[in-house]
Order: sequence, then C-alpha cells, then structure tokens
Amino acid sequence: MKHLKQTFFKISIILFLFLAPNFYAQEKKTNSGKEKKELGMNEMWGSQKVKSNNSLRGKNFIDGNYAMFIHWGLYSQLANKWKGKTYYGIGEWLMHKDLAGVPADEYMEVAKDFNPTKFDADAFVSLAKNAGMKYIIITSKHHDGFAMFDTKVSDFNVVKATPYGKDLMKQLAEACKKQEMGFGFYYSHNQDWTEPGGNGGPKTNAKGEAVTFDDYFKNKCLPQVIELTKNYGDIELIWFDTPGNMPKKYVEELVQVVRKYQPKALVSGRAGHGLGDYTTLGDMEIPNKNHEGLWETVDVINDSWGYAWYDQNWKTPKDILERLISTVARGGTYMVNIGPKGDGTIPIQSTKALLNAGKWIKKYPNVVYGAEASPWKHKLPWGDVTKKGNSLYLSIYKWPIDGELYLPGLQSNIESCTIQTKKGNIALKVQKINGWTKINLPSNRPEKLVSVVTLKLNEPPKVISTLGIDPVIETELLAEFATASDAKKDHKYWMEKFGEWKATAHIHSFKEYGKAYWKVDVLKPGYYQVELDYAGEGRLVWSVETDDNEQMQNQQNSSQIYAYHSIGWLKFKKSGKHKIAVSLVEGNAEKASLRAIKLIPVVLD
Repeated sequence: MKHLKQTFFKISIILFLFLAPNFYAQEKKTNSGKEKKELGMNEMWGSQKVKSNNSLRGKNFIDGNYAMFIHWGLYSQLANKWKGKTYYGIGEWLMHKDLAGVPADEYMEVAKDFNPTKFDADAFVSLAKNAGMKYIIITSKHHDGFAMFDTKVSDFNVVKATPYGKDLMKQLAEACKKQEMGFGFYYSHNQDWTEPGGNGGPKTNAKGEAVTFDDYFKNKCLPQVIELTKNYGDIELIWFDTPGNMPKKYVEELVQVVRKYQPKALVSGRAGHGLGDYTTLGDMEIPNKNHEGLWETVDVINDSWGYAWYDQNWKTPKDILERLISTVARGGTYMVNIGPKGDGTIPIQSTKALLNAGKWIKKYPNVVYGAEASPWKHKLPWGDVTKKGNSLYLSIYKWPIDGELYLPGLQSNIESCTIQTKKGNIALKVQKINGWTKINLPSNRPEKLVSVVTLKLNEPPKVISTLGIDPVIETELLAEFATASDAKKDHKYWMEKFGEWKATAHIHSFKEYGKAYWKVDVLKPGYYQVELDYAGEGRLVWSVETDDNEQMQNQQNSSQIYAYHSIGWLKFKKSGKHKIAVSLVEGNAEKASLRAIKLIPVVLD
C-alpha cells in the first residue's frame, strides 16, 4: 500500500506539471451563476500595460537597478514541512490543494509558535546595503492572510496572534530610515486564504453568514493598505501581487490610496489592469532581448521564496552578478529574494553570496548604478554590456583562454580601452577586423568573479546589433532570435517544482519543409562543432545547413527535458554574413521542441 501511494503521488505531480500554467482557479460570475475559470500564470499576474513613469517617483528603482526582496511569514516557521512530511516547492503556497492543502483553521494555529526572537532589523538592512542594494521590499501580507505588522482590522497578525508581539515592519522601516535604505511592502491584494471573502478564502464569516470579495476588500484589504501607506514613513513602492480576475474598480481605489499617502512611491505592475507604474516580468525571468519602458525582474537566491529547510541550491556570487548585470543590460531593475527562517535569522549562505557580490559592485559601481541597456540588445558569448554616456562596460563572464575578446558590429571610434586590475587601470590593445573589434586581454583575469573592460568612445555608441559567431568562445543562438518557416515559434512556461517557474522561447510543430534559421556574422571561417538544445520524444533526425551549401544530418535520442545533443562539424567557407538553418527530418514533430543551437570553434593546427 505504501508503494501504491508513492506511485500515485508521483503520477499526480507529473500531471500537475503538465497542467501547471492553469493551476490557479477563481470564481467568475456568469449569467447562469458561478463557474470556475482557470487562470494561467500571466493572467494571474494581470495586465501590465503601464504608462511611462512620473519623474517624481522611482529614483532608486531607475538609478539603483538592484533591490532586495524578502519573503517572510508563518510559512517560514513551517519551512515546507506539514505533519512530518516535506513538500517541495514554494512554501508560501503550502495551503494550496496541490501542495500540502493545509486547512485555514489549522494554518492559523501556526501563529502560536511564530516567535522570531533572533530578528535584527539593523542586520537585515546592513546586509542589503553591503550587498549593494538600494531598497528592500518585504511581504507585509502574503496569500495566507497573516499580517507581519500591527494592523487594527484583523487579529491575525504578528502583534496579536504570536508570542513575539511586536511590529516587525515598524522595526524594519526604522532601520531602513536610519541607514538611508529605501523601503517598501509586498501586499497580496486579491488572494487571502484565511479571510472570509478573500479570493481563495472562506465563503462565510465566523457567524456563518455569506460574505463576498467586496466584504474582504472593504473590511481588510483597503484599510490595511491605508495603514501601510500612513504608518511607516516614506515608502519606495507597494508591490501588489496576483490580481487575477479582481475587478478594476478595486485596484483603482488601492492606487488612489498610495497616491494620496505616498505620492513618491511606485505601484507595481502586478496591481493589475495596467494601473501600475512599471512592469514586472515572470518570476525568475532574465530576458534575452532588451525590453523597452520601466520594468523589473524578480529572482530568488535559491529555489524557494520563503525559507525551506531542504533548499540548499544557492546562487553563487557570480550567478547573482551575471543575472544582475544582464538584467541591467536588457534595460531593467533586478530584485533578488531571500527567505529568512522562522526565528528571524537569514541563512548564512544567502549572506555570504550577497556580500561577496556586493564587494564586486563596490569596485564597479558604474556597471550597475545609473547604467543603461546594451546597444547590442542581447548577451554576447563571453558576457554582457551596460553603458553610461559614451562609455561601455564589458562584463566578462567567460574569460577567453587565449586572451582575445571580440565585439561584433561596433561602429564608433574608441578613445580608450582599459581594464581594472589590482595595480590600477591598464590600457589594452584594440584592433578593427572586418567590422569586428578585437581586444587583447591580459594573460590572467584580474577578477575571480567578473572582469570589466571599459571602452570610452568619442560619441554615443553606434552598433549593428548582429548575432556574431565568436571565433574563440562557444556561441549559443537562442530560438528567440530565430525565424521560423513552416514551423511555430512562441514561448512556453512550466514548473520544475511547485511555483518554480521556467520559461523559454522554442520552435516546434515542424512541417515537412519546416526550418528555424538565424542570420549570423562569422569573423573566422572554418569548422564549428554543432550542438542542438531540444526536447522531444524518441529518436529525432536533425539537419543543419548554411547558405553556402554546407550541410550535416544526424540522429539523436530525446527526452522531455531540454538537453544539448552533439550533431557534428559544420564549416563556414568564408567570413561575413551567413544564414544557418535547422530542420527536423524524421521523428515525432508534435513533441519536438528546439530551444537553441550552439556553435563551438574547432581548434585545428
């Protein structure tokens, strides 16, 4: 029986992962009564077609480009365990039926054990400041309905329902003010799983009377947002979340409250109905192309937002820097989350990773603060680029072993090219070769994490935004940059664990003569090892060809998980512009999904 239950549980998880994008359910009134409408991930986050930002708001957001997110609540006390069983995924959703399905009354009892006596507000703020961050956003109330502040409209809060008995948000707000750190709140304005009338919450109150969303909004949501905007000093922003089908009139009222009491605060795009000041991309999503307008990406330092006892999958300092720099290089702001434990301490791994990244940022502030998007509009094989005025900052993630760094398509003249070392800035030799810029680097990389080359130009940077095939470092060409012919190109979303969202552009549904092709610029002709990143079912035969009649074909196996498969050598006969095409020759075209092609220079004597 035990094995049978385990098998059933595994099957349930597999089914859930396939259905994950539609796992949110909300009630929607219709002419015939009520029906369940399944909302996908993007629908749950709401419409975010926002206007350009008012110049009075968002200086830290726009110029700082880096912030700390904190998910902390009763779920941190549980740490992804319920009645002795561990649940893998985002613990703040532990009450959801597809995770532990904790009943509301039992969940509320957890507050009796929540006693974060080791919480040190000054230490939280010092960590953010030394990490190089410009503001902190913390969960004042998540979907579980528990308030981490002293609210007068609900007893389900940290002051009245816990042995701790003190306002955590007040302490953090004061510490931020003292250390000149921006401060703001996350607030779940639509979902509230323990409050009668809240989305996902009980349908009757303590007296057994039927309640509506309007009751929840007027009795809890609106007055709590008023408290947050009136009682905690100046606020950087209010980060609303998961509006789903929440009617526009409610969001409008909340935004009016923020404007009234905090005129300099931003409202997140996830307020819904296009009423926010900026757009928030999908969770953990670092875009591959530059995005216009004001936007952020929210990431997590491991896999789970709230503290999970088992989650040791920490991002390294280098991981954090690469994701931060590449977010700024796409034109956005990066906010990375930590999950404190129930006792109020921050996992030491989070601290070490953030502080090490912070030391780097202190050395290279111009790469991040006030920096603008890369004129290439995408990553380069060796790293990424941010700009400030007429200066370009080349952040090298992969140090070329032969000391040659290549830039495709730079048209502007270079006044100086330097790299910062322990002995100071060193001038580097620069050459122009067939429309490419070659930079000769020192024999040893000056930084263990990310080295930075600074190019000062005599004018604003002019770049032909091309996909260059690097002659030294492997080049990955993503499906997002391809053109599909007799095939489909779009984005797909899935979850690795519950709430751990993944996204990618892919090319699929190949017809008989279907192709994905990329226009590229090749500096050095010769052989390149080709690998394809794909998922599928069974053996697949792929063909790769160029516009100068070089062609190769190979059969490889596949699985449901994206993985690179070696196809063979492909030759470019000459330098210059080329077209490279990939097609599916044999195999299950319904299941085949192409994510990228990788070209690796073959070194020959």
